Amino acid sequence: MLKAILIDDEPDCVRLLAHELGAYCPHIQVIGQTTSSEDGLRLIQILQPDVVFLDIEMPRMNGFQLLEKLGSISFSLIFVTAYNEFAVKAFRFSALDYLLKPIDSQDLQEAVRKAERQQRVDVRQIDQLRHQLQSHRVSDKIAVPYQQGVIFLPVGEVLYCESDSNYTKVIATQNRSYLLTRTLREVQEVLEERNFLRVHRQYVVNLDHIKLFMKGEGAYLVMTNDVSIPVARNQKDKLIQRFGWL
Repeated sequence: MLKAILIDDEPDCVRLLAHELGAYCPHIQVIGQTTSSEDGLRLIQILQPDVVFLDIEMPRMNGFQLLEKLGSISFSLIFVTAYNEFAVKAFRFSALDYLLKPIDSQDLQEAVRKAERQQRVDVRQIDQLRHQLQSHRVSDKIAVPYQQGVIFLPVGEVLYCESDSNYTKVIATQNRSYLLTRTLREVQEVLEERNFLRVHRQYVVNLDHIKLFMKGEGAYLVMTNDVSIPVARNQKDKLIQRFGWL
């Protein structure tokens, strides 16, 4: 049983979230809920929750300011927000869990599962998210949470990503590799606008790191680290179109 605190300045949102957790996540015990960020800060300090559901935009003290006052973060964190499409990309690049209002029950269950897998939040992830939301520019770095912590990896250093069941292997330059606690589909959503393409059900590749493309039967790519990546038949045309080949 995980102990949860809900913090949102909209009373209806707090009530609905508590109801949804009771209905779809019975292993989550709501031990505190409030519409005041100040009260939320006190609840966290006193009750020591396992997970906090936190709105960002709140009067007097927003979610980022609340987290700053806490200092270290020893719980899982799920942001609850009404932000737009750009902000969703910012959340993905920082690898922080989030729920969009109005909350969908399936999204809630998935966010809880992610929070259970990643028990701690690196404060640098929060700093990165805040910077992106303030500057309205998606970062050139992606937060890569893996088994031993969080790596902030320049997107250009990622060669390709490989599906590994519910996880993803991120292969980077200098023979580095990380096991990311995200599915390949989630990774694809983050990288697809940054010159990456899903060329196979198991692979998303950085187009800037392709060294050779063999277009015949059994098409494949050779990456700059000399690893061969298969290309699915239905992805050949997309690959050719992205490069504008004749």
